[in-house]
Amino acid sequence: MIDSRIISLFFTTVLSFLFINCIPAEQKAQPRLETKKIVIVNQVGHDVEINVELARTDEEHRMGLMFRKKLDDGDGMLFIYGRDQILSFWMKNTLIPLSIAFISYNGIITEILDMQPQSLRPVRSSRSVRYALEAPQGWFERMGIVSGCAAQM
Repeated sequence: MIDSRIISLFFTTVLSFLFINCIPAEQKAQPRLETKKIVIVNQVGHDVEINVELARTDEEHRMGLMFRKKLDDGDGMLFIYGRDQILSFWMKNTLIPLSIAFISYNGIITEILDMQPQSLRPVRSSRSVRYALEAPQGWFERMGIVSGCAAQM
C-alpha cells in the first residue's frame, strides 16, 4: 500500500510543475543581457560610470526592462539601433520608474525624459538618434547629466 504522504508529494510536485509552466514567458524572470560599462561626462566635466545591459535585437528592444522589480542606481539598459531614427518607448509591463536619455550617433545626449511605470503613453525622441539609455528615474539629474553631455560608447 502506498503511503498517503508519497501520493500528496507526487501531486504537489506535478501541480507545481504545471503552474510554473503556465506562467506566460514574458512574466518569468528575464535573463540579464550582455553588460558593458559606459562613461558619461557630466555638465561639470566629471566622468560618471553606468553599468548597462545591451539591448541590440528587436526582441531585446521589445522586452527592455519589463517585469523587473528593481534597477539599482548606476545600472541601466542601453538600446542600440543600426541607424538614426525617431525612437519611441512606452512602459507597458515595466514596474519601476525610469528616465531615458536619447543619444545621437556620436554620443551626445539630445534629451532626457521621465517615464512612469505601466504607462502606455509613448515617449518619443524629438529628433533622430542612434541610442536610448534607460536608468532609474532621476539618476541623470542626480549625476549632473543633462542634454549636451557626451557618452563614451
